Amino acid sequence: MVNRLMLLDTASLYFRAFYGLPDTIRRPDGTPVNAVRGLLDMIARLTTDYGATHLVACWDDDWRPQWRVDLIPTYKAHRVAEVVAGAADVEVVPDALETQIPLIRHVLDLAGIAVVGVPEHEADDVVGTYASHADLPVDVVTGDRDLFQVVDDARQVRVIYTARGMKNLEVMTDAVVVAKYRVLPAQYADYATLRGDASDGLPGVAGIGEKTAAALLLEHGTLDGLLAAAADPEGRVSGPVRSKLAAAADYLNVAPAVVNVVRNLELPSLDEAGAELHPVTGAAREELERLSTEWNLGGSVRRLLEALDRRT
Repeated sequence: MVNRLMLLDTASLYFRAFYGLPDTIRRPDGTPVNAVRGLLDMIARLTTDYGATHLVACWDDDWRPQWRVDLIPTYKAHRVAEVVAGAADVEVVPDALETQIPLIRHVLDLAGIAVVGVPEHEADDVVGTYASHADLPVDVVTGDRDLFQVVDDARQVRVIYTARGMKNLEVMTDAVVVAKYRVLPAQYADYATLRGDASDGLPGVAGIGEKTAAALLLEHGTLDGLLAAAADPEGRVSGPVRSKLAAAADYLNVAPAVVNVVRNLELPSLDEAGAELHPVTGAAREELERLSTEWNLGGSVRRLLEALDRRT
């Protein structure tokens, strides 16, 4: 069997699980467990269907790092529930989901699934670092288009895109990204910088939308190449586009540092993180089976255990 690493954008998945299943699915004490159930089923299906031998649940130790906010104050600002002085801002998370996050961590731990996060960084940065340095094929599972920038056929890095639901997963390769957006994955961060992204509070360059951004990158290759051409009186950039880029100069000076995922974090190796999947045995298996009943997790635990049992 060929080893294959799967990297989960974990928050993206448990949010999707929460909204995909009714929060009337609860433990006897009333605690909702729909996100727990849904995430376990996702992991069981994904690892089986895509032949993962190694798995890392990448975690948002800081969902809105201050260094990114310092560069672009609007970054994810619409998702802030409470500003906390000297600490990470509190994200808008439904109470019925917030209460499940410790349960998710506990079940992942019992199942022997590696969870890796880094202070002052998002899960995207953990994904970007592992995907850029792994010496085995990689599948990144996310509903976030920003991670298309890590797709790399030459290094066998794909994105399993969940935005249309688990029944309509898209496998994003170089060709698929080009077909959908008319840019290469390596250009995707520059493309997102130019067109902006309301879901992340990135304003983009006023007057430059998706088609124009793609056309400019097709001609100039990179954002730096475009800006260099715009600064050259002989450069092949139209007057209106020059004006738009000039008006957005302050934004364009800082946005790439915000939009590009970090690829050089100091992370535990896959061996150190315990990323290799293996059957759950002994007391951990007994505890998972007990929680399956006590927490009303239905068949989700059984399906996860069966998926891991195949890793013998």
